[in-house]
Amino acid sequence: MQLTHHSDEKPRHIRSFVLRQGRFTPAQQRAFAQHWARFGLDPRVPFDPARTFGRRAPLVLEIGFGNGEQLLWSALHEADKDFLGIEVHRPGVGRLMNALASHNVDNVRLYNHDAIEVLETAIAPGALNEVRIYFPDPWPKKRQQKRRLVQPDFAARLAIRVVPGGCLHLATDWADYAEQMREVLDNSHKWRNTGGADGFVARPSWRIETHFEKRGRKLGHGVWDLLHERC
Repeated sequence: MQLTHHSDEKPRHIRSFVLRQGRFTPAQQRAFAQHWARFGLDPRVPFDPARTFGRRAPLVLEIGFGNGEQLLWSALHEADKDFLGIEVHRPGVGRLMNALASHNVDNVRLYNHDAIEVLETAIAPGALNEVRIYFPDPWPKKRQQKRRLVQPDFAARLAIRVVPGGCLHLATDWADYAEQMREVLDNSHKWRNTGGADGFVARPSWRIETHFEKRGRKLGHGVWDLLHERC
């Protein structure tokens, strides 16, 4: 991520999100009181997978899980894996915690925090087997594109935390962002593109077609999936 500087000379990365909280329902608010102790994680504390989940299993991180539809599905259908989710928007976090509690899911933990800071302070090198980033904010205007999450610096940060042979799965419904993602990762010596001639793959079985994606398709958007292996 690019850095900006305040007068006190302390660096601050450009955030890839804007807090558009929307309506925070009473049920979502209650989720933090009732379920955060079970599902929530402190980004200031180094994450210990074995202590948290009581086992050693492949660890999957989903960044920007939105309303949690995909993450819930993954946890229920990939019970042999443990999952971390990062989302800055509290209504989505609350909604997912209610759903996790309702299904008595215990292989998911959540951060309600900035992904870059979580990676820097909480996730150890080589701790992750997979990273999934689905439909990140496209920042479509040219002057905004420096805020896009998938940049060379970010790809390098992820590579440190993904075990060799692990994977990074990206999906977007913005064609120019898909090309940027492919270019960033293809130019990194830490990631190997597993796609076809154009660098993209068909939607893998573990990624469902979410409500967000269906809405995009109705608007005429294409969808592009990228799957890279950690070298």
